[in-house]
Amino acid sequence: MSRRPQLTGRAAVLAVVVCAIAMSLAYPVREFVAQRRQIAELQQEQARELAALQRLRERSKQLQDPGYTVRQARERLFYCEPGQKCFVVMDGDKVAAPGKPGRRAVARPPWYESLWKSVEAADHGVSR
Repeated sequence: MSRRPQLTGRAAVLAVVVCAIAMSLAYPVREFVAQRRQIAELQQEQARELAALQRLRERSKQLQDPGYTVRQARERLFYCEPGQKCFVVMDGDKVAAPGKPGRRAVARPPWYESLWKSVEAADHGVSR
């Protein structure tokens, strides 16, 4: 009885054909997976942008409200309406906002004072 070789010509051709098919499918499959990943990332980005757009629409509605702008002018810029008496109480380093008793904001020093202190600290080798 003669032994048959393990790898015949037909088996070798079949192996080459299977490898060629696998190699020809590898690139499209990789591209497909990459495109699916990119689609998922774009959908997440779209969701984030839609949420940001919704926040901006809400802010736009808020800014169109005349009562809101008047309230902000009073609280942040200390504006008063004509004929109204407004007071700003200044107590040392703290400034109380009008209309908000008990709430005090700490006043920051002017920018040039902070700059000079940082220059002095750098000169002495002290880190803040």
